[in-house]
Amino acid sequence: MTAALANSHSSAMNASFAHLHFAGGYLPSDSKEWRTVIPALLVAVCLVGFVGNLCVIGILLHGAWKGKPSMIYSLILNLSLADLFLLLFSAPVRATAYSKGVWDLGWFVCKSSDWFIHTCLAAKSLTTVAVAKACFMYASDPAKQVSIHNRNPWSALLAIWAVASLLPLPEWIFSTTRNHAGVEMCLMDVPARAREFMSMFGKLYPLLVFCLPLLVAGFYFWRAYSQCKKRGTKTQNLRNQMRSKQLTVMLLSTAVTSALLWLPEWIAWLWTWHLKAGGPSPPQGFTALSQVLMFANSSANPLIFLVMSEEFKEGLKALWKWMVTKSPTALESQETPAANTEVLPDKVPSLESPTSIPGKEKPSSPSASKEKAEKAEIPILPDVEQFWHERDTVPCAQDNDPIPWEHEDQEMQGCGK
Repeated sequence: MTAALANSHSSAMNASFAHLHFAGGYLPSDSKEWRTVIPALLVAVCLVGFVGNLCVIGILLHGAWKGKPSMIYSLILNLSLADLFLLLFSAPVRATAYSKGVWDLGWFVCKSSDWFIHTCLAAKSLTTVAVAKACFMYASDPAKQVSIHNRNPWSALLAIWAVASLLPLPEWIFSTTRNHAGVEMCLMDVPARAREFMSMFGKLYPLLVFCLPLLVAGFYFWRAYSQCKKRGTKTQNLRNQMRSKQLTVMLLSTAVTSALLWLPEWIAWLWTWHLKAGGPSPPQGFTALSQVLMFANSSANPLIFLVMSEEFKEGLKALWKWMVTKSPTALESQETPAANTEVLPDKVPSLESPTSIPGKEKPSSPSASKEKAEKAEIPILPDVEQFWHERDTVPCAQDNDPIPWEHEDQEMQGCGK
């Protein structure tokens, strides 16, 4: 890996560091542009990915709290947690290491930085295989939900993280700080007796963590997509197959995105671990940008979930409504009307019951209710009904009479007779 001290301006010193295998994200550079651009990109990736993964984790936990746990969503939660760990603990270390010409983050960070990153990447790869198999099981029988039974998913997740933490263990063992040419550095210091083992490790590790899991996951996704193409005869089966197809396409998109964004990092890995004496080393810009793309994958996954899944969209809306209703301002707005109703005078009727009688009147007694019922049931007499019927029909002709005062005397005389 080509490197040079940040405070050095001679090409001779650049050549003296060409044979060193840097660790912990330490990459000394003479270029002030690279020392500014790479940390800025990492900070932007961290902000976007942090918000996105928090949304996904909140949606999944809220759904589990509502009683909707599933194997697939538990595995997606594990992917989001691994992404969140990378963005919280690893990306800031990388940004700090790139921005400085010396390593001043301490021995423990140097020893654990690469190990922690590759533990999270291995956990994501193994989780992708597990979620691909669960997706195939769901696509084979969409009516039967792949649900949580006892502690099976939690034991599977613990096994995934245990295996993922053991695979990159040689990086923990051989990473250390060294003072080289008067500058503190984080290096991969491999003794002569372990060089053959580390050479084999450099070849097998990408195969076990990157190539093999993607091939297995691709096989399961292909079988799941083939199952989704089969049309059902019932409406419910069609709905389940559409849902399984959408889920398969979403998870396949995350796997393909991870493969594309991780590929430059593994190319730089193989190039560095199998660099021969006098051979060309990977360019500094390529090595730095490959790690930016690796962290960018942690920001891309939650965007894929939130854009391609209708369930995640609905879950985000439900989570937002729940947060709004549980906020202090919402609680105050709900308590204020109740407090105001207590100080209202007795003579003012309530808005919720406008028909209620104001004052200190007691609720309707049996006698009062009986009187009201009798008044409501009083029938209209036929004579009264006939009178109002004639009253409504007869005046129509009188109202149209142009000279009503001449007929008034005749009516009086008729009444006298």
